[in-house]
Amino acid sequence: MSSPHYFTTPTGKAERRPLSVTLAGRDVKVVTADGVFSGSRVDLGTRVLLREAPAPPQTGDLLDLGCGWGPLALTLAMSSPDATVWAVDVNERALELTRENAAGLRLPGVRATSPDGVPADTRFAAIWSNPPIRIGKAELHAMLIRWLPLLAPEGQAHLVVQRNLGADSLHTWLSENLGGEFAVTRAGSAKGYRVLRVTR
Repeated sequence: MSSPHYFTTPTGKAERRPLSVTLAGRDVKVVTADGVFSGSRVDLGTRVLLREAPAPPQTGDLLDLGCGWGPLALTLAMSSPDATVWAVDVNERALELTRENAAGLRLPGVRATSPDGVPADTRFAAIWSNPPIRIGKAELHAMLIRWLPLLAPEGQAHLVVQRNLGADSLHTWLSENLGGEFAVTRAGSAKGYRVLRVTR
């Protein structure tokens, strides 16, 4: 990419701003800032994923891959307070906001960290992601091939991808490249988005 985007850590001071949102059926107040994905709202793709994905497991390790300011991670933690929720992003400002929001909502199970901060032996009971399609196919594919095979045996991953940004081609690519032990299906479709489900 020729210019900085939300999948890199922005420079300069982050001006925090409050935001009122509904997550896990609760009206809550969070903080956001410029330089992170969808810093002014819960974006449409994330809302589609939250509507289409099943309730997460109550325990175990759960992953929000590409967490931004934290809407998926916060929802996972509010829905499953006894689980450990890994909120992973390469954007340090996003991680700071997720930590701040988790603390403000008293969600001690959230662990906001860079990709290398997750222990290598962690296996996820659920993975939720609105992946950063605009980083390009090579980096996107490398990211998904790194994380999706870390599903626990009974785990499920749910990814939301805009149809006109390659949801169907990603579906095909995942089916061909994850290996025979994984199945990729369409879990839902709404408002120009596909929700893809990955299971063992």
